Amino acid sequence: MSAAAVIDQLRRSFGPDALLTGEGDLDARSHDTWPVATVWAKLGRHPHRPDAVVRAGSVADVVEVLRIAGETGTPVTAWGLGSSVTGQPLPVAGGIVLDLAGLVSEPELDELDRTVTVAAGVRGSDLESWLGERDLTLNHSPQSLGRSTVGGWIATRATGQFSSRYGGIEDLVVGYQVVLADGTVADLGQRPRAAMGPDLKEFFLGSEGTLGVVTRVTLKVFARPELRITEAFTLPTVEAGLAVMREVVQAGLRPHLVRFYDIDEAAHAVPDRPATAPVLFLGHEGLAGVATAEHAAATAIVTAHGGASMGAAPVDAWMARRYDFSSVENLLAEPGGYAETVEVANLWSRIGPMYAELKEQLAPLADEVLGHFSHVYDQGSSLYMILLGRAADDETALRRLEEIWARAMKVVVAHEGEISHHHGGGLARQPWVRESLGTGYPVLSRVKQALDPDHILNPGKLGFGTRS
Repeated sequence: MSAAAVIDQLRRSFGPDALLTGEGDLDARSHDTWPVATVWAKLGRHPHRPDAVVRAGSVADVVEVLRIAGETGTPVTAWGLGSSVTGQPLPVAGGIVLDLAGLVSEPELDELDRTVTVAAGVRGSDLESWLGERDLTLNHSPQSLGRSTVGGWIATRATGQFSSRYGGIEDLVVGYQVVLADGTVADLGQRPRAAMGPDLKEFFLGSEGTLGVVTRVTLKVFARPELRITEAFTLPTVEAGLAVMREVVQAGLRPHLVRFYDIDEAAHAVPDRPATAPVLFLGHEGLAGVATAEHAAATAIVTAHGGASMGAAPVDAWMARRYDFSSVENLLAEPGGYAETVEVANLWSRIGPMYAELKEQLAPLADEVLGHFSHVYDQGSSLYMILLGRAADDETALRRLEEIWARAMKVVVAHEGEISHHHGGGLARQPWVRESLGTGYPVLSRVKQALDPDHILNPGKLGFGTRS
């Protein structure tokens, strides 16, 4: 069916405030905050543009959009606040962008079970502020807290800066509601654990809107910690820092904050001091006695590896600016300016060599190549490679960004690492999805075929093609 005919059907179901077809509205939904998309916008390019935008204000609206899409064979791409940095919400096959930012509700707090339930379009910082007024917190703090929705956290399998203690969204979500491609509404979750088959809520975590549309979320909440201790340390080498992180977590300690910067990024992490060594940020929180004991035990491990305290001031300064994107945004706004963050992960046995090769391979592609490790687990850690550069013009900058992704993914796959830790696949990683998932990919493909056989939902992501 033609786009015009689909729009006519949408117009009969939605009023002018909910159905958007203006050039500016369509252009705005053809770019997220992926640096490649940002450069496209600077160049006046809109390669992934919808035919219409529908602002959903209820679950019934979502069901109606999917009904029309199914009957007409029209692609639907869910959109939250457009803060993805990998092109996840870009409608590569056109069709309908389903804007969920208006799907909001007053939080429903269960103080006894320590949960809060909200509609999927609620902004993360709004929910955190509401809880803060009640001396509670989500303990979920992605850098995009003020630019992302709770439904987006589910769809992208997000994690936050304190995940080493509290876990990613997969650990913090209790349950959620999802609308399938055929309009079926399903509530998924456990109370608090179940052995009745697989945990169905895992199917949609990180599915990037390719399997269903999340409409309501129930999350854990926590009391504010009695005590928070933070401290920064220098360490003699990257190897020493990795050993500290591994020994801390494998000893059973659970710091809420673990961030280890190589010497290049240490200059940015502690800008008021000369960068002479890698730097570790470490923090523990909770009951005063427990946090104090854990921090003392972790500090002993740091000291044993040649660490020297810098005090709490560097961490306090970082905490005050940790949601600030301006340095990257300002660079991207310059003619020829570019910046990219490639976050990956690997086992302790592989992450050091993978980091070393990434630094070597990416060095020619930017003025600065920075690295830091965070989000630690018993078996390994995530790794961020941050690249900052200035090219002669925006066309050259775009080619540099494309080459950064090609080189980085090749290295990570060669080291048998995870090509994304929490930013997801989107368009940035689309060429490497199948290679990354290996023999697991046919399982994902069969789930997709069962839930969305016509490939209506967000085609062109997670290795799936567009509808033929």
